[in-house]
Amino acid sequence: MNHRLIDLCRALKVSASGYHAWRQRPPSPRAQADTRLGVLIAAAHHEHRQAYGSRRLWRVLQMRGITCGRHRMDRLRREHDLWAQRRRRFVRTRAAYQRTPAAPRLLEWPFAAAAPDRSWVGDITQIPTREGLLHLATIVDVYSRRVVGWAMDDNQRLELTERALDMALQHRRPLAGLTLHHDRGSQYTAARYRAKAEEAKILLSMSRPSMPYDNAMAESFFATLKLEISDGKPFASRDAARTAVFEYVELFYNRTRMHSSLGYRSPVQAEREYRQGRSVS
Repeated sequence: MNHRLIDLCRALKVSASGYHAWRQRPPSPRAQADTRLGVLIAAAHHEHRQAYGSRRLWRVLQMRGITCGRHRMDRLRREHDLWAQRRRRFVRTRAAYQRTPAAPRLLEWPFAAAAPDRSWVGDITQIPTREGLLHLATIVDVYSRRVVGWAMDDNQRLELTERALDMALQHRRPLAGLTLHHDRGSQYTAARYRAKAEEAKILLSMSRPSMPYDNAMAESFFATLKLEISDGKPFASRDAARTAVFEYVELFYNRTRMHSSLGYRSPVQAEREYRQGRSVS
């Protein structure tokens, strides 16, 4: 139903001249500043894979010298519909069939380490693609949350976990006595894997039966990765998934992504500052 402008103005108790003046009035300096700030917030939001909540995104703006209060940023995020992706909590109820004795549990939640390469955690996950599952094995440093070793394949045989461990040993060269924590998967209880760890003077630690939270740090990384590398749909191919995982781990997660547990630093930054502190002392 159409109404005359004069009737609408009368119903709202405003003058027609006032309405026309409002239509022709330029945006206020505050509104113009909000428009510019909204563009910067949206750019930072998408640059960090829509993964950051309010506190992390605000710190990104601060690091870039952008003056903005938290409440103002939150208001502009709502106006631009910029929401952080939320991950599902993991629940594992099925107990694995255990053929060989597991190593004792040497690490307990919450995991902590005084320096890099003192404690690592590792696990395997599956990434869906239209060609089938891509299996990913990773090893994460407890101190810095850095992914120090990883491997991908179309199966999860023992060689997958061995390649991840080989990569971590080659790149990090840890001292004797490092603790490496896994669940009780057959790839980790296998004699060949345990012999490789023993040769590197690594102490193996394993979760209790049916207790996924005993390896919560590794599970948490997988939940974050799956949320931030895709839109919830399977990748077109295993090669596409491999590329996405590589770019995420090596270019974003290790080098850029902030961790609240690290004082809003990236894993690489946390390790760099640790080494700088050691050299100063």
